[in-house]
Amino acid sequence: MPINRIINCQTQDNIGKEVKVAGWVNIRRDHGQIIFIDLRDRSGILQVVCQASLVEGVKDEDVLEIEGLVKERPSRMVNPNLITGKVELEAKEVRVLARAQTLPFTLKDLNVSLPVLLDWRALTLRNEKIKNVFKVQEALADEFRKSARELDCTEIFVPTISASATEGGAEVFKVDYYSHPAYLTQSPQLYKQMMVPVFERVYTISHAYRSEPSVTTRHLSESIQLDCEFGFADFKELLDLMEKVGTNMFKAAESECPLILKEYGAEKISYGEIPRLTLRAAQEIIYREEGRDVRKEKDLSPEDEIDICKWALKEKGSDFVTITHFPTQKRAFYTMPDPENPVFSLSYDLLFRGMEICSGSQRINNYDQLVSTIKERGMNPGDFEMYLQSFKFGMPPEGGFSFGLERMTKNILNLGNVREASLFPRDMERIDLKLAELKKKEEEKPKKKKSISQKK
Repeated sequence: MPINRIINCQTQDNIGKEVKVAGWVNIRRDHGQIIFIDLRDRSGILQVVCQASLVEGVKDEDVLEIEGLVKERPSRMVNPNLITGKVELEAKEVRVLARAQTLPFTLKDLNVSLPVLLDWRALTLRNEKIKNVFKVQEALADEFRKSARELDCTEIFVPTISASATEGGAEVFKVDYYSHPAYLTQSPQLYKQMMVPVFERVYTISHAYRSEPSVTTRHLSESIQLDCEFGFADFKELLDLMEKVGTNMFKAAESECPLILKEYGAEKISYGEIPRLTLRAAQEIIYREEGRDVRKEKDLSPEDEIDICKWALKEKGSDFVTITHFPTQKRAFYTMPDPENPVFSLSYDLLFRGMEICSGSQRINNYDQLVSTIKERGMNPGDFEMYLQSFKFGMPPEGGFSFGLERMTKNILNLGNVREASLFPRDMERIDLKLAELKKKEEEKPKKKKSISQKK
């Protein structure tokens, strides 16, 4: 009777039984006529003991199917770092399902530069530590969905091609859409607002595109945004909701991925009282604590964000700080000015360990005010015709926020560059391959000979 495959973690429940497993050779260790294979599958690593004749020519990343007997390891040989650390498989039959070419570097103990890490992305993602970055990212995104649903939000799915620039700025990617001008969306903002009169509370996980001329450790040209939008919510309630969803996400990652966080040397997050500071109040603290005068700046610099988070941890025991009331002119056109001082807006950012991870605001919900603001910003209301329908026919007071998934992942794991928190990062220099390499390959393509009809 044929044996059905089990995954590696199930071997510990099958001691003394013949089983079939399959996976990739994580590493091969030769000891004369006895060969040890660390076999990797989706559930983890399993040590397989083989006679040399069974695995002749087998090397790292070959894909194997192995039948054998599950045995309990001697107590002195137990590996507490593996889920299968109490057992091993004595191989009886080995079949090679696919051969791997010689690796360009050692994959198990990966020690390469960021460009190499990304140039060989399809391969380097197989490294256990690198792969685990995205297990943490999964935990963050999963908790976002859970928290949004608990807040009675409906999940929506929005387009990433728009007829107008979402934020009204120049940092957009233009596309030729059947000979008509269009743009990749800078955020799902306009579409989620349009859904407030439909569902009242909504959330979405979407891709956002920004043509920012910057190559830094914190910017991507394509990012994943986790957005919520709430009808009938005032400014304070929006702050409460943002902080609740954000802290829930980090608590879930700590709960579900403790070993991964330990592997990356991540310190336990401090969830003390989250201070709420206006931009100007935060700048006063920076001036007082650091002696750096940024009190007239219209935003916080990366250095400012680091300094105010250091203050929040020291004074409030919080790795988080909420900054509010950014200048109205520096925020998107749909942001509500503060009625008490319209120079500043009812906007907010959530900072975590020295970096902005979330941004949001209460929105303008009055149709005439919104049209007027669009015109004041030098834009054409006609470019926002469908968006404005929602306000023309009754939009309640509302607002929301947007978390950056890659930034959250970067900071909780202490990664050096946000690109490490993106499976396939896009930036000014890369679309999978470096843009310079793509251009070179394009130039090296042989020119097609003209047909007779073309010559005529």
